[in-house]
Amino acid sequence: MKSYFKSLKSDLPAGIVVFLVAVPLCLGIAAVSGVEPFSGLIAGIVGGIVVGLFSGSKLGVSGPAAGLAVIVYDSIEDIKNTLANGISSDAFQMFLLAVVLAGVFQIILGFFKGGIIGYYFPSSVINGMLTGIGLTIFLKELPHVMGYDKDIEGDFEFFQMDGENTFTEIINAFGNPDMGATIIALVGLTILILWEQNFIRKHYIFNLIQGPLVAIIAGISLVIAFKGSGFEMIDEHLVNVPVAKNTNEFIGFFNFPNFSAIHNVLIWKTALVIAIVASLETLLCVEATDKLDPEKNVTPTNRELKAQGLGNLISGLIGGIPITQVIVRSSANIQSGGKSKISAVFHGFLILGFVSLLPGILNLIPRASLAAILLIVGYKLAKPATFKKMWNAGLSQFLPFIITIGFIIFKDLLWGVGIGLVVAIFEILYINYKKPYHMDVNDGNYLIELADEVSFLNKARILETLNKIPNGSVVTIDSSKSTYIHPDVEEIIQDFMTHASYSDIEVIKK
Repeated sequence: MKSYFKSLKSDLPAGIVVFLVAVPLCLGIAAVSGVEPFSGLIAGIVGGIVVGLFSGSKLGVSGPAAGLAVIVYDSIEDIKNTLANGISSDAFQMFLLAVVLAGVFQIILGFFKGGIIGYYFPSSVINGMLTGIGLTIFLKELPHVMGYDKDIEGDFEFFQMDGENTFTEIINAFGNPDMGATIIALVGLTILILWEQNFIRKHYIFNLIQGPLVAIIAGISLVIAFKGSGFEMIDEHLVNVPVAKNTNEFIGFFNFPNFSAIHNVLIWKTALVIAIVASLETLLCVEATDKLDPEKNVTPTNRELKAQGLGNLISGLIGGIPITQVIVRSSANIQSGGKSKISAVFHGFLILGFVSLLPGILNLIPRASLAAILLIVGYKLAKPATFKKMWNAGLSQFLPFIITIGFIIFKDLLWGVGIGLVVAIFEILYINYKKPYHMDVNDGNYLIELADEVSFLNKARILETLNKIPNGSVVTIDSSKSTYIHPDVEEIIQDFMTHASYSDIEVIKK
């Protein structure tokens, strides 16, 4: 506990930055999911406070994830179609039960050590995931920098529901910029870039105050200054948090699951899908967050699944959408100097405090200022130096890396990681196919030295080589350095020795 308090001077400013980034994303992902905005905020609050407290991740931040938005939307539509009256509120309350059950599944998965799955993703794919997400954020925020805010914040799909795509939105934005928003974004970017310079960072006061917070304050000041002028910000260009007129109305923002639907097979199916996808996204983000961590802490993945399960259970109970660990928030936390889980928990309390007591202040924040912050986050995740590093590492590293990026940008996170993983596995198979042994040939004498470990993946290559040895040869098969030879390979060698006795081939086995 003492170590947490020692890092407060770093964690509190980082928590503020994560809070500023998280609020519009919570609202945007709720909109993409087809639910009320407050459901996204509930997920953000629970992800910060509950998951933050019980997680073993020092720097990971949880909340509603863009990768689950389509699943949420489709699941609610499927539930609506099964209802006789088709009332959307009933469908959402039934969906909340699925979120609660998904949380229970995740907790069980954590107790059964399911977190080990996270350790089987190669670094080339994880680097591709980080870079792909960074490029997606960068491309998606460019329109908001220009004040073109028709695209919903948090919609990371390449092909959008309005018929546009990521690139056409950028073209539209540059063809019709809002000068007030553009000025605010440029001021924010200038502040953020200056804050990274050594001549600024060497002053103690500038280390206490985070650049993103200054950029937001500057943005709010410009919004106020632009009122009544040609640069005035309309509501579309500002954060739009629901504002309750009284306590009863605020309580009305919460929803509760319909437990009478517990016997509905569709609810259990939906819960299982959410649990699997949310767990995979969380484990991927845990691996990526640990890779970004300057101190290289290792997150206990089974504990993380339990914490995420508890978060989804509570989120579903009070009207929130599903939660995962989210790399956008986590990377913003790391880049802002977060040191412990206090920053994640603090950001959750900030969301709760502002949406319940001071929503009007949040609604003064221009989306252009937030876009400037996310633009820097995206650039840091997708630095050109990363492409150079992966290229220099060789084709076996670069190919899964670049394919993962492509599928994340043009499809989504799970597709990108899945295809990248398949490519990486095929690369491993190819390497195993090529190098199961070393062979020397000298005037009809063949020396085959088997590798340290020879698995069933080497069967094809060894069989192909043995079949090419001509009659009349002398073959020495040396397995003295091998610590493991798969039984299938042993069988191939025994079959070859039997065949050799009929083919005038002398075989010497060591």
